[in-house]
Amino acid sequence: MIPSSTINADDLRAPKGEIGADSPHPPTQIFWSFVRLIATRWPQYSIEAALLGLFMISACVFTVLFELPSSLVRQNIPSAFLRRVMTGVVMGLTAIALIYSPWGQRSGAHINPSVTLTFYRLGKIQIGDAALYILSQFAGGIGGVVIAMLLLGSSVGRPEVQYAATYPGQAGTALAVAGEFVISFLMMSMVLYVSNHASLSRFTGLFAGLLVATYITFEAPFSGMSMNPARTLASALPSGIWRGFWIYLIVPPLGMLAAAELYLRRTTNGFIRCCKMYHNPKRHCIFCGANGDFHE
Repeated sequence: MIPSSTINADDLRAPKGEIGADSPHPPTQIFWSFVRLIATRWPQYSIEAALLGLFMISACVFTVLFELPSSLVRQNIPSAFLRRVMTGVVMGLTAIALIYSPWGQRSGAHINPSVTLTFYRLGKIQIGDAALYILSQFAGGIGGVVIAMLLLGSSVGRPEVQYAATYPGQAGTALAVAGEFVISFLMMSMVLYVSNHASLSRFTGLFAGLLVATYITFEAPFSGMSMNPARTLASALPSGIWRGFWIYLIVPPLGMLAAAELYLRRTTNGFIRCCKMYHNPKRHCIFCGANGDFHE
């Protein structure tokens, strides 16, 4: 049963007494739709911004710690591969912590416009929520880097750190495109298969963190390992590194959308549980109205 306070499909219309669904003034209708969504679901939108912001702060902090020449870690661990392994571990743990945190459980912890766009394609998030989630993610990523700049000072802008920017590696653009497509495709495939498996669904966040750690360790030299347009933009703005930016804007969504299409074709009933990374049975879901467990 969905509580009366939860927005359903009808809530995307304008408030009663105002311009309705059949109104000849769609801009006004759209305006009221967004006003109602923001007024009711601002905590979820704010959380999405905060989660990616925290992820970017973590990325900047650990990149400074592991890559800055004056860092004791960099001085005592000269191997770039071992430092990538360490970065992968801490960023994977960061992702896991965010997904299973109370905030992550409330918003669903998309933390990525590619994820939100894919669940919109799958019909698991309304267009208004999807648009505001994506806007929040971009704002949160930028805010996180700004906070990292205030905390870390000039060190975060050093050439070895570059605000944790992602860009094609020495192997070239083609491999960066291929790398971003493959890792995005595999991540969304994992999310769909694991989150819709009765006995594995609660481990979706753990698998996601494991993939993040693996990708940073082995794929980062090719594309920087982004999968996330908002994450790349957040670093590109202060660093001024726009090389291959179009890759991170286009390829990750395409990879995740392709994974969704394959999932729909390979599953018999096309059942998709929800768009949250983790369903806490004690928390109400704004997307499907259920309180944990599987639901139709």
